[in-house]
Amino acid sequence: MTVGGIRPSRRTVIVGGLAGVALGTTAGSAWAGPARTGAGARAVGARDAGADPGSGPLPRVAALPAGVPRRGDFAPDEQRLAAYLVTLAAMVNDIDDSDTEVRGYMAGGWWRTPSEPFNARIMEHVATLAWFHAADRPWNPYRGDPALLARLDAAIGYYLRLQHDDGSWPEYSVDERSRAATAFALGYLSKTLAHLRSMDALPRRRVEITASLHRAMVWFLDPANTGIWQDGMVEFANQPAAGLAGAAKALALDPDPGLRRLLDDRIAYFSRYAQSPAGFLYEPRGMDIAYNLNVTLTEIHEIHTELGSPVLLPMVRRLADWFGYTVVPEPDGAGLVSFASGAARTPMYFLDAVTPDRQQRDLGSVFSRSVPELRVFYPAREDRAAQRAAWAASPDPVAPLAPGDTNPRIPANIPYGEGYPTRRQREAAIAGLPAVRHQRFTELRADPLDQHYLFVRRPAYYLQAFLGTRPNGVVRAGFGLLWHPAAGTFVHGGQNSNTECWATVLPNGGTDGASNLTPSYFDGPVADGAAVPADAVRKVRGDLGLRWTTAGGNVTGAALLTDTGVVREITTTMDGVEQIPLVLRPDDDVRWSTGDAVAYGAAAAATATGITVTRGDVTLAIEWGAAAAATVTPGARTYFLDASRRLHMLRVPHGLAGRISYTFS
Repeated sequence: MTVGGIRPSRRTVIVGGLAGVALGTTAGSAWAGPARTGAGARAVGARDAGADPGSGPLPRVAALPAGVPRRGDFAPDEQRLAAYLVTLAAMVNDIDDSDTEVRGYMAGGWWRTPSEPFNARIMEHVATLAWFHAADRPWNPYRGDPALLARLDAAIGYYLRLQHDDGSWPEYSVDERSRAATAFALGYLSKTLAHLRSMDALPRRRVEITASLHRAMVWFLDPANTGIWQDGMVEFANQPAAGLAGAAKALALDPDPGLRRLLDDRIAYFSRYAQSPAGFLYEPRGMDIAYNLNVTLTEIHEIHTELGSPVLLPMVRRLADWFGYTVVPEPDGAGLVSFASGAARTPMYFLDAVTPDRQQRDLGSVFSRSVPELRVFYPAREDRAAQRAAWAASPDPVAPLAPGDTNPRIPANIPYGEGYPTRRQREAAIAGLPAVRHQRFTELRADPLDQHYLFVRRPAYYLQAFLGTRPNGVVRAGFGLLWHPAAGTFVHGGQNSNTECWATVLPNGGTDGASNLTPSYFDGPVADGAAVPADAVRKVRGDLGLRWTTAGGNVTGAALLTDTGVVREITTTMDGVEQIPLVLRPDDDVRWSTGDAVAYGAAAAATATGITVTRGDVTLAIEWGAAAAATVTPGARTYFLDASRRLHMLRVPHGLAGRISYTFS
């Protein structure tokens, strides 16, 4: 059997003697854990530092003393560690210290699912524990704590026993050779090793970690490992990037010329094949703003730091150029709205200008210095400083983290630094976004997998759309966003849902958004415009015509994008409903063509020929001609910290054919 593109040479320690055992779905599954044999294991009962955790209960880590932590003791960039500090004892004391094969398992559901002993990703917090054991901070009473070290020792031992003998780790099943689990293990274990060395702690365990990292790099960096290095395209780009970053860290600690040559080769391969010609990094085989921004950029910075060279900076520049087309700013400064419907993995609908949430993304802010286009995605330095000053001055106790909400990437990222732009720099970057800077362009970014990302700017609006072959079932095809430069976002479709996308809905609940849409492009109206090949669409400066058909032929659509708005014409084989995800503000004036008002946050219905949304001096008129029984239904999704906008679904039945116009005035 081939797993992850590699044919295992032999059964691994984790599975020894357990063939045919059924796995449960809870922590009480029939699987007992990895056998204490093989690499990383020693005789039970050894109690010296660095030995196997042995038998008998482990000492419990003491709770924090009264009055600890004091907010003012934290450096501004380390405030995010406070929540981990107050959670640490509970998390560490949940480490299993039973005399069983799961001794050392990090129980309690603190990180990752499935919460099963075979999931190596659960063990990634060894790096967090090692950091607190080593960190010399006035607010950290756990530096050098023997109870913490004993439980960390047990956890490391369990983590290493989970490793397959080919160097990989499992995540979702015992036999799995997981790309993700192995990639992140390289990073977390190399960081753990560095912390242990800084304290000269657990010398025998350090030897084992070094050997474990070597085996993992041999597996991960192997060009023949097609589970990671797919021919012609590297998918789930954040995971290979994490493995490269972890390997770079491991080789900085323990140089190996042969593995370094492999690392350099795989970095070059990643640079060539992990990025679409459109500009995004594949997640999994399509675009995903959140993973590219929040995860992969941080891993790329780690690679640069550990290698001492910005080898992937050209990739970052191309990514920043792509990002510019995928977001629009709200004119009131609330934040950015993103091209959510086209995302293949994570629904990131908006980004606040500044947020109190613990940010994994912050590490990527270092690229603001060399790639100014990225400054729009990070808070202004002055705003972050004010936020941190307010946090430090607050009299409220620091709240502990809940199980499942303890991302180890956040404390792991902090030592790599930050690079927030000034407010002036951020404002200049926002002014440089394509949709803000220009009044007219047509941009079609195509991927060889037949993905068409269309961005159209005309004087009255900006429109984003996905056409072609969807990379997976999460993406919703068709139009995704309609934005006005002075009034902001009016229409914004969701992903992974047939009830929140901008689409035509059929009686069975299916939509053209959940289908591949074969597109054609025209210079002018579809009926009499000249057909334009995809590679020449960007040359169309006037009215752009579109036509698309679903894979099953149930929906045929056409659109004309003019200077003042959009006209959609839909033909279906069964009665259809035009579904329009409106983003409304409480002070919007929304009225049916009958003159009746539609209240914000309330359901409404009318037999009407259209509806208008007036925001300040701007009005969007949505008109469908013949009177129809239309409805507006408020959704659960709100936008930004202040929930200043809410999704409202407008639905208009149109039978077998419909013509809907969207006109700004």
